[in-house]
Amino acid sequence: MAPRVLLARPLFGLLVLAAQLFVPAVGAETDLSSLPADMLLAAGTEAYARGDWSAVILHMERALRAREAHRARLIQCRLRCAANSTDGLPAKDEQQHPAPPAVGERRPLDDLRFFGQLLRRAGCLRKCLPDGASRYQLGEETELEFRKRSPYNYLQVAYFKINKLDKAVAAAHTFFVANPGHMEMRQNLDYYQMMAGVKDSDFVDLEAKPHMEEFRLGVSYYTEEKPQAAILHLEKALEAYWVADTECRALCEGPYDYEGYNYLEYNADLFQAIIDHYTQVLSCKQGCVTELASQTGSEKPIEDFLPSHFNYLQFAYYNSGDYEKAIECAKTYLLFFPNDEVMKQNLAYYTAVLGDNLATPVRPRKDVELYWRRSLLEKEQLFFAYDVFGIPFVDPDTWTPEEVIPKRLQEKQKVERETAARISEEIGNLMKEIENLVEEKTKESTDMNKLVREGGPLVYDGLGITMNSKLLNGSQRVVVDGFLSDEECRALQRLTNAAASAGDGYRGKTSPHTPSETFYGVTVYKALKLGQEGKVPMQSAYLYYNVTEKVRLVMESYFRLDTPLHFSYSHLVCRTAIEDKQEDRADPSHPVHVDNCILNAEALVCVKEPPAYTFRDYSAILYLNGDFEGGAFYFTELDATTVTAEVQPQCGRAVGFSSGSENPHGVKAVTKGQRCAIALWFTLDPRHSERERVQADDLVRMLFNTEETELPPEKETVAEKEIVAEKEIVAEKEIVAEKEIVAEKEIVAESSTPAPAEDTTLGKDEL
Repeated sequence: MAPRVLLARPLFGLLVLAAQLFVPAVGAETDLSSLPADMLLAAGTEAYARGDWSAVILHMERALRAREAHRARLIQCRLRCAANSTDGLPAKDEQQHPAPPAVGERRPLDDLRFFGQLLRRAGCLRKCLPDGASRYQLGEETELEFRKRSPYNYLQVAYFKINKLDKAVAAAHTFFVANPGHMEMRQNLDYYQMMAGVKDSDFVDLEAKPHMEEFRLGVSYYTEEKPQAAILHLEKALEAYWVADTECRALCEGPYDYEGYNYLEYNADLFQAIIDHYTQVLSCKQGCVTELASQTGSEKPIEDFLPSHFNYLQFAYYNSGDYEKAIECAKTYLLFFPNDEVMKQNLAYYTAVLGDNLATPVRPRKDVELYWRRSLLEKEQLFFAYDVFGIPFVDPDTWTPEEVIPKRLQEKQKVERETAARISEEIGNLMKEIENLVEEKTKESTDMNKLVREGGPLVYDGLGITMNSKLLNGSQRVVVDGFLSDEECRALQRLTNAAASAGDGYRGKTSPHTPSETFYGVTVYKALKLGQEGKVPMQSAYLYYNVTEKVRLVMESYFRLDTPLHFSYSHLVCRTAIEDKQEDRADPSHPVHVDNCILNAEALVCVKEPPAYTFRDYSAILYLNGDFEGGAFYFTELDATTVTAEVQPQCGRAVGFSSGSENPHGVKAVTKGQRCAIALWFTLDPRHSERERVQADDLVRMLFNTEETELPPEKETVAEKEIVAEKEIVAEKEIVAEKEIVAEKEIVAESSTPAPAEDTTLGKDEL
């Protein structure tokens, strides 16, 4: 069983990008290491379009490495050249003329020395960076795809195709961390968790920020009151933070972004042009505070991220008995928030315990003090540029002292922050209102359809309505007889007993609903696979497939639906009474519930939210037998006790109904024998189509060439063994064929839709 893995809708845009770029033919002689990341990304999307999975992996992995290598080269060169251009050596004119120049000559000489340093720095960069460095500069669209981690979306598909599950899982998880709202990928990950061979350690974020990971661990240990472990990881987080901060600031020193200027009309003079670019770079460097405090997939960064390290550390050191370090961290924190009363009290306490003579010499950490001074100077310059030139700057920190901000800007800055917060809140509220309105309109439309559109034709001959909504004392309910003959029912019962797994759909729990019964089940795809392998009669598996489609079409027609029903989940199940556990039994076979919401019988409400399967719209049960005691299906009111109708199972009988709060239902205890049925759930939303059904459709097309093939009668046991032996000989060929044909739609691209996760808090079978 395989997930249908959906791309996060970048496919079309990237394929267009691939078409726009010049992508050389990539063959054995091509030096891939010399190609820039955008060309490799485009080549990877082209490979995806033609289904060349090895090439997808090769190009996407190299695209990720090429981008990272280019960024590392930029950082290394800029940092090295910055250090070398200010090595402290006097200029040549100062070596030749050590005496200070006259006052009138001072300014031109200063300017020359300043620009001389810039020239040396630019010359260093030219030597350091590769030839044609600009060709490695990514465009805005392509950079956005990397930031969205789109290459990992392609990689998880490709790795799945070549059966490298550990890499597929890691790529899927990495993509999902940056795109937590992508429901299809969430469902894929839910499915991966249930696959054999997949380990918890496979779910790793390949793009995790080291400083953020260490910070999370440190805070976790701090919360668990493990100060030593907290100190270890928080200190590691700070080390990684300084590295990340240095790299982020170096990457800010890129080309000028004209941002609304018409390039051809931009006519700033020398110093204005320098200031325009310099303030842009400086503002970017200040923005590293936000960049480093941002959690992937989260809308807001962690507030006061760097100072918070020292808040945690001062208390962790105190708990470990290291008062000197506690004082150091407290004083460091007070650099940012000098008026924090709680921290001042803590510092006073630590000082009293350690003694003034030992506490007074302890200084704030030097690296943080340097960072703090540099940040204040940058803010002063940026606020000056804002005040004088009107170049906007929004301070990312909450700790900036008021005196740094020019007075006339203080009120303006406050208003801008309040306006931004208000706009953000209003947009959020508006989006919620729109979502609620859409949901209400959809519900109203659905409810109206349910009231007036029941009673369509049954499509097939031989079917008859035994009970409708009126006789069943409710709405959107129907009982139809004649779906199966007695022989077909027996064949499907034999299939269940031969192919079903204990606790299937409930992680192997053999008695998921009651300890007095055992539960066995098998899905359509599994039955067809077993039939293909010769382990069960293919005719029975194919009958299972066809009769479920028959029920779907009848439900769709009878309830007069404007849009087609899609399978959400299909399960052939048998409940068997455990003989020695029936005495004084009071529990049902399956408690009263609703299929798409969480029933609160006491409050007479049904809450339509996860973990309920909220996407289910219609449900049906097709019974295979009636030769057992108990096991009646019944509808109730929302109180879960007032029975409104009861249906006795028998071969070929189906009960269908809408899945909402209008139809609470349950199953009475099976006290003797075995009760078998096919449980079916349908959705009107194709995004929640059952992935196994898609696989089953593909397998049927492969086995029967999409035509209705009449299968020979089932053979006796000896003949079956001969068939199995014959099929084992060709098994390898069939597996190869299956991989080539079935896989085409196991994992689909943008136009495809996902199935729901296969397991959440609730079980699959709720009928």
